[in-house]
Amino acid sequence: MLEHGRRVLSSLPSGRTQRVRHNGIWSDVAAADWNDWRWQVRHALRTPEDFSRLLRLDRSETDALRMLRRNSRFAVTPYYFSLIDAADPADPIRRMIVPSSLELSGGGELDALAEASHRVAPGLIHRYPDRVLFLVTSFCSSYCRFCVRKRNWVESDAASTAAGIEEAIAYLRSHEEVRDVLVSGGDPLTLPPATLDHILSRIRSVPHVEFVRIGSREPVMLPMRFEDELLRVLDRHAPLWLNTHFNHPREITEEATEACGKLARLGIPLNNQSVLLAGVNDSLAVMKELVLKLLRIRVRPYYLYHADPVAGTAHLRTPISKGIEIVEGLRGHTTGLAVPAYVVDAPGGGGKIPLQPAYVVETRPGEVVLRNYRGARYTCADPPAPAPVPCGREE
Repeated sequence: MLEHGRRVLSSLPSGRTQRVRHNGIWSDVAAADWNDWRWQVRHALRTPEDFSRLLRLDRSETDALRMLRRNSRFAVTPYYFSLIDAADPADPIRRMIVPSSLELSGGGELDALAEASHRVAPGLIHRYPDRVLFLVTSFCSSYCRFCVRKRNWVESDAASTAAGIEEAIAYLRSHEEVRDVLVSGGDPLTLPPATLDHILSRIRSVPHVEFVRIGSREPVMLPMRFEDELLRVLDRHAPLWLNTHFNHPREITEEATEACGKLARLGIPLNNQSVLLAGVNDSLAVMKELVLKLLRIRVRPYYLYHADPVAGTAHLRTPISKGIEIVEGLRGHTTGLAVPAYVVDAPGGGGKIPLQPAYVVETRPGEVVLRNYRGARYTCADPPAPAPVPCGREE
């Protein structure tokens, strides 16, 4: 599988993996330690001093880090940090994970999706008619600066309690309309396998729950996490679907490719949910490289999210029109499998609203004028609706 990953990576342009380690930092770390997820979590960068040692920061940036540290938390695994070009202050990986003085600017909301107003049990969010979101931990191996749930981990980490899990399961049992449970966090794949096994078993015990999905960024942030014990738990609860979160082509390393390959071989469908971020992936060239690489490693580009108005993230947000422009640049110009749905989360917890370019130019009686991906216009016949046909037998 690792050899397959090397072939995939060599077929498309890519940045180097583990560049900082190869430049001397952590060069004395044994390969066995570097590839151990426990070592990675123990040695995560967590303080302003950690970042100052490894990045070229001026005095104002260092002061800003200290100010942010008073009411925020930092964590970046050495593996993920190694993807940063430390000499480039505008490096896209750095923009996603390293705290910035720009976070001190005002604006934004702590609960941009109004999840608290849809909370029905500990960690359980019921917004849509037939599906729920189950937040089982606030811990992540690395914390993204644009995280929509920053409020949950800003002070401390917490996992669902046994009582909280049972309260959530009781709610599911009493709501037979719920058929789909998305297990997220934090990152649920950071939980001990036995804990994850218990949570999935309890969800599976609800007869009317048909679909169980897991939202995890571990394939991106900590791909060495996918050891046999965790894989056995995931396999035990098949069928599962996994939504992961690659935002930039440089995140698709040999290690990430191997992790996704392990999941794919278990028969777990892999979908990707990118967030459109200024200075990270807000160009057609970068997004096209990302979605094609995702397909090569058997990950389907599923959603492209307009960045939510989370407090401290104004510098990472783009105009809504930028996402429409990127999707239009993909549609028709590359395989449809590579084109994600562009969605905006409506304010106040209104849910996802899909947006796409306007391909309907004009409607007339009996015909519609459409344009294709090249801008050429076509007039298509628009037949009237047929007469209603009765369905079933009338008594």
